[in-house]
Amino acid sequence: MSGKDIVAELMQSIGVDPAHPFGDDVARIEVHENRIVGVHLVPGLQVDANETDTGIDAAITVADGARIERPVHICFGVLPENGIQHINLNMRIRQDSRASFLAHCTFPNAKDVQHLMNAVIEVGPGAHYAYFERHVHGKYGGVNVVPVAKVVVHEGAEFTTEFELIKGRAGRIDFSYDTECRARSVVEMTARINGRETDSIVLREKATLIGEDARAALVTHIALRDQARAEIYNEITATGDRARGHVDCKEIVIGEAVAKAVPSVEVRNPTAHVTHEAAIGSVDSKQLQTLLSRGLNEDEATDLIVEGLLSKKTRWS
Repeated sequence: MSGKDIVAELMQSIGVDPAHPFGDDVARIEVHENRIVGVHLVPGLQVDANETDTGIDAAITVADGARIERPVHICFGVLPENGIQHINLNMRIRQDSRASFLAHCTFPNAKDVQHLMNAVIEVGPGAHYAYFERHVHGKYGGVNVVPVAKVVVHEGAEFTTEFELIKGRAGRIDFSYDTECRARSVVEMTARINGRETDSIVLREKATLIGEDARAALVTHIALRDQARAEIYNEITATGDRARGHVDCKEIVIGEAVAKAVPSVEVRNPTAHVTHEAAIGSVDSKQLQTLLSRGLNEDEATDLIVEGLLSKKTRWS
């Protein structure tokens, strides 16, 4: 297929009308397997990308002081049942710039697909960077998703990331983010994942608050059914003066699913403060009975409760 045809199929798989995907004021990057099939840039955004045997190497830079008004759209996809996509990403958000990215990772037919990402992310002083990653998987659970990121958030910068997989089988997810938070920086990392059948989910998120008045929140909401399993490791270490952090992990287990949460907080400065909250259990019986009394059956009521756990209105909605 031509690059244009592949882009159209990728857009269709994520629910975007291929005939009217985005306006000219929206920057876009589309990658299928190891092919760069579409690029459209806007002022202030630079992309240098090269195809490799199994994926791409890409350097993305937002220029000093740039204000990119519309979210940059990135689409990584593998449309066949089998394939590998290895992304090496170097992301630089320069000083006092502001940008947000909406990334769709789509594998609608996957039976044996590897999606691997190694990212180095630097958010410059005073910059604001948001990255929302929405996964679209098929019904077979044949996706192995392994993203690894090292992040540095400089003085006065803000970094927000959200990982969402709600529809389709999760397959196997092994996720690792390690973030260094400098003075007066603000970091929020959120993951919302729905697992079922034999899905396996392992999340490791770490924030090190080394700067004065640094802030970090790690939020994880997971719903598991059938024989799905999840292990969540959230870690915050505070060494900076007046640093503040919070870990929030909530997991619902249904059927034979198994969930494990390991929140870890460490404070090495008497003026710092870090808290954690972890809750694992079945569907709340009071919520369930309330919905049953309103005419829903048990499956419908359970689905609604899970949807409430995983839903969150964001700037992307």
